[in-house]
Order: sequence, then C-alpha cells, then structure tokens
Amino acid sequence: MRIALACVAQETCSFTPIRTTLDDFRQYGLYEGNEILEKASHVGGLAGFFAAAREMDFEFESVPTIYGWAGAGGLITADALAFFKEKLVTGLQNAGDVDALFFDMHGAASAEGHLDLEGYLLAVAREILGPDVPIVSPLDHHGNITQLMIDSLDGLVGHRTQPHDPADTGYYAGKLLFQILRGEITPTMAWRKIPLITHQEQYLTKAGPMKEWFDLAREMETRPGVVSVSPFPMQCWLDVPEGGWSAVVITDDDQALAEKLARELAAKAWSLREDFWVMDSVSPEEAVKRALDAEKGVVLLSDTGDSVFGGAAGDSTIILKEMLRQEITQTALVPMVDAEAVAACIEAGLGNEVTVAIGGKLDNVFSSPATVTGTVAAIGGGWIETEVIGLDSFDMGRAVLLEVGAIKIALSENRGVGGNHPIVYRHFGVEPAEAKMVVMKTASNFQYYADMTSDIIRVDTLGGTTSHLEAFDWKCQPRPVYPLDELENWQPA
Repeated sequence: MRIALACVAQETCSFTPIRTTLDDFRQYGLYEGNEILEKASHVGGLAGFFAAAREMDFEFESVPTIYGWAGAGGLITADALAFFKEKLVTGLQNAGDVDALFFDMHGAASAEGHLDLEGYLLAVAREILGPDVPIVSPLDHHGNITQLMIDSLDGLVGHRTQPHDPADTGYYAGKLLFQILRGEITPTMAWRKIPLITHQEQYLTKAGPMKEWFDLAREMETRPGVVSVSPFPMQCWLDVPEGGWSAVVITDDDQALAEKLARELAAKAWSLREDFWVMDSVSPEEAVKRALDAEKGVVLLSDTGDSVFGGAAGDSTIILKEMLRQEITQTALVPMVDAEAVAACIEAGLGNEVTVAIGGKLDNVFSSPATVTGTVAAIGGGWIETEVIGLDSFDMGRAVLLEVGAIKIALSENRGVGGNHPIVYRHFGVEPAEAKMVVMKTASNFQYYADMTSDIIRVDTLGGTTSHLEAFDWKCQPRPVYPLDELENWQPA
C-alpha cells in the first residue's frame, strides 16, 4: 500500500493589503520529498495521520510530495500558487502508482487567479490520480467548502474544536482514509451551504452557540451509519464567490441519511444565527481601563481587528496609542510587526534610547504609525522553537524588545505568531506572567497563556480582521447573506 502525502495550507484574509508569498511559507517550513517526513511528520495534521496508522496497525509506504504552511495572511500570489501546482503535479506523476492521497489543507486559502485554491489543487490531483484513488483532507473548520472540493474529495474532516487541534483533525481524517482503503466503509457525502457569515467573537467551541452547534455534530456521529460530521463556520474575512458557512456529513453508503443530517445540521446553525452575532468586545479606552483596574494580571487584551491568526498585518497601533494616551504605569506587553523600526533599533544599539515611528505601515488603512521614544532592551528573533498552532517552530526574522516606560514592545520583522505565545517574550528574557496586561493579536487562540490569565477582554478595533463585517466592501460574497441582507425565511433545501 502506497499513500501520497501533500500539504498546502494557508488562511486567506481578503481585506488585508499584504500578499502571501513563498517567503511566508518558508517562515514556518517549506519542504519537499523525504524532508517532509523528517521535519513535518511529527506536528499538525500529519502527526495525527501517522498516529491513526499506528493505532489501526495500518502498514503503508509514505510517498511525500510537497509541504507548505503559511498560517494566515493576504491573497496568495500567482507565483506561489504556480510553485505548489508544479510541485504537486511533479510529485504525483513521479510517484508512480499510489493507492491514496492524504492532502492536508486549510480550506480558506485564496490565490490570485484562483480564489478557491483548495478546490483548484484538489482538482489537479484528481485529474492525475483518476476517479478511483481515494483523496481525503483534514481541514480547518474555518474553511470555505466549495462544490469543486466536494467533487474532488472522497472524504474530509474539519477541526472539532476552537482553539484548533490540527493533530486531532489529522487523526480522524487518517482514520477515515484507512477505513476506505480497507474496504470497511463506502464514504457517502452530503453538504449544505448556509447563507450566513458572522464575526469572530462567538467562535470558541467550549461555550455559547458554537458549542451547541458542534455538540450536535458530535451527537450525530453516534448515530448508526454515520462516519463523520463537520460544521464549517467559515472564517469571516474571506470574500469569494462561494463564501458562507457549510455543513458536511459522511455516512457509510447511505445518501439519504447523509442528506437528512446535512439539512438538520445546517438548520441548527441558521436557528442560532442571532446568537452567533452577539458581540462581547469593548472600546480600546474601556479595555485598557478595565485592565488597569483589575485586581491582578495577566489580563489579555484581544486586538480583534488585527488578528495575525486571521490574516491581519499585525502592525495595528490602536491599542498601543490608547495605552500611551492613558500614560499607563503598569507593565504591558505589545507585539508589533515593523521591519523598519527593528532596523532603526538595532542601529541605535542595545541599551540605547531611540525615537522611532512604529506600526501602521503594512496596514495604513485602519491605523497609523505611533512615534515613541524608548530603550532597546534586547535583541533577538530568528527561528523560535516551540509547539504552536500545529508547528514546532517559526521565524520571527530580526526582532528587538523596545521599552517605552511600562510598555514592552516586541518588534519583529516577520509576523510569526504575533505575541500569541509567551515564547515571543520569554526569548527576550521577559516573563509574561509578571505583566499586568498582554495584547493578543487573535480573537480566540488564548490557550498558550491559559496558566497565567486572570481575564480576557476583547477589544473592538478596526482592521483587516475587525468584527464589523459591514465595514468591508464585499465584492464576491454571494448575496443575499445574513446579516448583511434581509433574509428571514431560508431553509436548507
């Protein structure tokens, strides 16, 4: 048994001015051939895939082709897409006969010329492999399911939790593929598109309407004949022709059951649509005041408009400017992407004072640079090794710690993971647990600070990932869609 392996994963934010290039993939790991097994098989979706193989005692030969993961960012360049297509085609053609393809993807990737990147690459793979070779993909549940994806796949599994657990998803996708190859099931898919988009503030699956929706999916999987159920609350900053939430059900050779459950799952999401639109975020002024007044730290300030995990630029100065305006005297940690400012700080030298304009350069639509005077307290950056969002390392580029009074700013050339993991500060010798507040460039992935967090405050900020979806100029999203349009009587036909 020979199974081809591939990974091309990125989450596209249509409303950020930056573009995703091959260099962005290289910041997290871009591998070919056997290098994939050496450097990527122990993390993310592939780790779960191999764990399922061990558990099921499924013996096979791995045929690795191409592996690229770029996190979240703007539209993928045409050159980058051409690279991945060429590597996928060459890899599969040179592989000889294979019995299956395990294609690890995100689901919400969009490229210049091909807004449905997953559908496009899956169709390319299907054309090479033919109709009888199973293709299965683990996907982020924030992916956007399209008809071309469904037509090209034999099975898919979306993340079961938020925060994400890519290894868990890879495990269930791998298990599905092995069941197909053993002839234990005949995968039969049904899906429904839901004319719904919502902001990010109710995305966590541990409480609220998202938990209710995902709990239904897990309950459905206990019913006879059901193989897998995947809700897909599409990430809300993707402007594409087939955009919107989806419900996907896989049964064992029972189309009628799959259709029935897909309708039920879609109807459940629609019934909760108003609950999904409850906003918890507060103004920057109120957020900073609440953090200062808190009895203890660490208070996480979620910069909802500048989530690097959602594809934003990571250089918004909105919360930083509010801290400066309030002249805070309690320790605050703030991440900021600014290659120019990093260069200026390094030129000034360690321990020296520098006046520099930081931030508001990559995305100058929603924020502007903040001019600060501070001390270059540390110089670091480069490749940082830690387990985060399905990876074991990432490249910050050159980075410095700039102290501006009580505010410690982690300036970096690359976005990396923003400041969303304590390692960003610890590698400078700063312990986040000792801070009063930490700015997070995410609206939902707070898990890496869980052991020190006293409170989480979502901050209502504008930016490429703002919760105010009405602020964007939607060009491709099918209409009508709730809540941008009047749509009260929809039914999952």
